[in-house]
Amino acid sequence: MRVVGYVKEAYNELMYKVTWPTWPELQSSAIIVMVAALIISLLILVMDLSFSNIMEFIYQMFY
Repeated sequence: MRVVGYVKEAYNELMYKVTWPTWPELQSSAIIVMVAALIISLLILVMDLSFSNIMEFIYQMFY
């Protein structure tokens, strides 16, 4: 019976105590997340290419 009580409490909390975002707020947040992900991925790309070029230069010095 504890499981049934838990499910009822969880349902009541999700339906009556949680403030869900509006559709425009959700869209705005999604755009922010996409832009942040793009910036981070570009930063990682630049770091990866830089490291690759540095390592290639170092290897060419010794071989």
